[in-house]
Amino acid sequence: MSYRSALRKYVLSNPRDLGSDVLLSESEHCITIFDKYPKAMFHFLILPKLSETISASATINLATFLRWDKQIALEYLQHMTRDTETAKSMIEDEMMKQHGFKWDILIGFHAVPSLDHVHLHVLSSDLCSPALKKKHHYNSFRPDLGFFLHLEDVLKWFDFPAATPFSKGPTFESPFNLELKKIAVPAQKYEPLLKKNLECFKCQETFKTIPQLKTHLQKEWDEEKAERQKDDKWPRTSGLRESEP
Repeated sequence: MSYRSALRKYVLSNPRDLGSDVLLSESEHCITIFDKYPKAMFHFLILPKLSETISASATINLATFLRWDKQIALEYLQHMTRDTETAKSMIEDEMMKQHGFKWDILIGFHAVPSLDHVHLHVLSSDLCSPALKKKHHYNSFRPDLGFFLHLEDVLKWFDFPAATPFSKGPTFESPFNLELKKIAVPAQKYEPLLKKNLECFKCQETFKTIPQLKTHLQKEWDEEKAERQKDDKWPRTSGLRESEP
């Protein structure tokens, strides 16, 4: 099996045969797995299962998914959305157990994914991980850049298709791109974003190298942790005692 089809083996397998180091949870329509190369402290993927309703050709990537039957695509995105709540709850529980506080969680798709089979990323916003090694790793998850398509924005496409790369109609098929295997999400629009300068999405400071950026991201997260822990302790130590009679 090729690298691009690595995710297929998970949806083609019986979830019971997937180890606990692979499978986080399962629902009727989806499985949630650990990302093999996490780009944050917590990073999971939600994959729709194949069935008579949803075929392999429709789930190659987000573009083929959305160029499929619009109503069924929306239903499956709603199934995936419900599963994000389970994953998010598990992540937040672990955040509290391991670090004593909760921070933001990112939920979205890559505009141009490197792996086949549509998959939804659910990851913590720290972006601190040994597996984050290259510029395109960071820029693909940077939440303010545009390559990372937030789930809430993708869902809005169904209400406002004129504001998306897709045409109106029963499907999101582009009238200028009718070949099934060509992606409707234009790669030429999104791929240049991966080459953008390294910039912290929180403070906009720029960096020349990934090691410099990673050091900065870790420092920012450490500072956030210290600040949040200080805030948590404050109510327990700041109360005024009533004067004794």
